[in-house]
Amino acid sequence: MSHAKNKKSIADSSATCTGPTPRRDFLRFGLAGFTSLSLPGMLRLRAESPLATSEQRTEKTAVIMVWLPGGCSHLDTYDPKPDIGSEYRGPFASISTNVPGVHVTELLPRQAAIADKFTILRSMQQGAGGHPAGSMQMLSGDSDSRDKPKPRLPDWMTVTNYLRSKEGPRTNPLPMYVGVNPPTEYNGPAYLGDAYQPFSVMGDPNLPTFSVPNIGLTNLGEIKRLDRRVALRKQFDTLERAFDQRAELEAIDQFEMQAMTLLTNPQTKIAFELSREDDQTRDRYGRNAWGQQLLMARRLVESGVEVVTTSLHGPLCGRVGNWDDHAVNHHVFDALRFRAGAYDQAVSALIEDLYARGLDKRVLLVVTGEFGRTPKIEYSPSTGAGDASAPAGTKQPGRDHWPRAYSNIWAGGGIETGRIIGATDKRGEDVSDRRCGAGDFLATIYHHLGIDSSKITINDLNGRPTPLVDHGKPIVELLG
Repeated sequence: MSHAKNKKSIADSSATCTGPTPRRDFLRFGLAGFTSLSLPGMLRLRAESPLATSEQRTEKTAVIMVWLPGGCSHLDTYDPKPDIGSEYRGPFASISTNVPGVHVTELLPRQAAIADKFTILRSMQQGAGGHPAGSMQMLSGDSDSRDKPKPRLPDWMTVTNYLRSKEGPRTNPLPMYVGVNPPTEYNGPAYLGDAYQPFSVMGDPNLPTFSVPNIGLTNLGEIKRLDRRVALRKQFDTLERAFDQRAELEAIDQFEMQAMTLLTNPQTKIAFELSREDDQTRDRYGRNAWGQQLLMARRLVESGVEVVTTSLHGPLCGRVGNWDDHAVNHHVFDALRFRAGAYDQAVSALIEDLYARGLDKRVLLVVTGEFGRTPKIEYSPSTGAGDASAPAGTKQPGRDHWPRAYSNIWAGGGIETGRIIGATDKRGEDVSDRRCGAGDFLATIYHHLGIDSSKITINDLNGRPTPLVDHGKPIVELLG
């Protein structure tokens, strides 16, 4: 859709955001940054571009996105094709779920047992075959099929963070957007700026030494040091006024107070403390990085965080640390077996918990990657030995990138579950029913969060209004 065609509808929109902070405000932020905490500056930055929004939200909804970097093979998980030829069919049997007529592969027995609590979307499709462009299509709606070194458009997570910041001061001391080992390679805030990045929690939450730094400080010496830095900030506020006379800056404004609360309020630490969960719950999620990441995600949304992203990558994936199961990387079927136990256990536990704890109406869960894998199996020599990969030079099976058709799963959000949306052809190569694109994916998430992506625009660095989604609509079967 061209900008010329969009010109009138964009101009007429009643919900236009003013975009990233002007140059003068970045100067203000830079001066403050010499001596004050970065978080207050970020929070101030977020609030200085008023949003002409529609009415305020009445319900605090949330989204958890579980990202499978590299792309999961749909034929070997959620869209089995047991009757196709050996050139396509993997070694995994198709099994029944607790929903009549719905089948997954034997790699997912725990999810099969609770299939009434999620919906499988089998007809996803996007137009980019590379990891960067595919990720950008899914996470930001960029329809460009070319790989780029960095995103042109902000991802839906930072957009949500930006829009939420315009609704007024946040009363919850926890951040609005938290990434627990989040996807970071091919997404980001683009022209919105780093102020809208997630509060990131990195590392393996299953390790006994794991901790989240800079929250819930209890050391009086640290707190006093922060107080001194805030006092010093007052002097720089005076200096700022010499550069900008538009508004008087309070010495300790609401954003600085919010940052101080995050750092000094012991309650902020509780949401991240997995030790508060009983051993049975932690065991149910799996005593590994993925299981504890998803458990933390549940704790965070339960505590009022509205966007949580987490990426299932690293050693649990196999030799190359992701789901990119080319034959040169992994023996695709060994890799799927290698990671399936931890994946199936963690995802099923999270889904069960959302319903058991009454979060299923408010919290939407989506599990997806940027694309699927080629239905036709390819064989190439391994480039190295390791978990799920034979010694270098050994010919092994793999599946390549496949954006033409793939699956993801959805739970919670008040949606109707225990069903399948869409279908692929007999080999899983192309969508045969109910095609859904990246724009539809994004519009569905925005809809759950109460954001009308068809009307809201944000100005880019050139001052040009850019729609949140310009080529998709919410998937009606996934609207709660």
